[in-house]
Amino acid sequence: MSAKKEIAIYAIIIIIGLIAAQHLNVVVSGSMEPVLYRGDIVIVEKTNFLGIHEFNPEDVKVGDIVVYNAEWFPNPVIHRVINISEINGTKYFTIKGDNNPVQDPLPVSPSQVTERVVTLWDQPLVIPKVGYITIWLKGL
Repeated sequence: MSAKKEIAIYAIIIIIGLIAAQHLNVVVSGSMEPVLYRGDIVIVEKTNFLGIHEFNPEDVKVGDIVVYNAEWFPNPVIHRVINISEINGTKYFTIKGDNNPVQDPLPVSPSQVTERVVTLWDQPLVIPKVGYITIWLKGL
């Protein structure tokens, strides 16, 4: 194999790896147990990935697990949509961690949703426990 072909193959592998890494999200708390555990990595689709809209947050349904920018927490939150309502003509999601006793404190607009966990046969796609490395490195 020529050096040029080998370099091209390595470049393609690196690009695929970088794209794949952008579609992984680490679960940092136990709020979604027993579906998702701290340290699990979930596979997500994004509302905007390099200009590509992989899903429309307006299409989120009750039961979907989403990642959103919470006004009440400094980091993105991974929780489940439990209700959809309209307030003054605007759609809002009620969101709750499966393991939390109460819903998240504020309604969430579709514009706050950045990712949705990919499911297969109604089960989230999860890579168990591998995310502990990231949690440890970030000191979370």
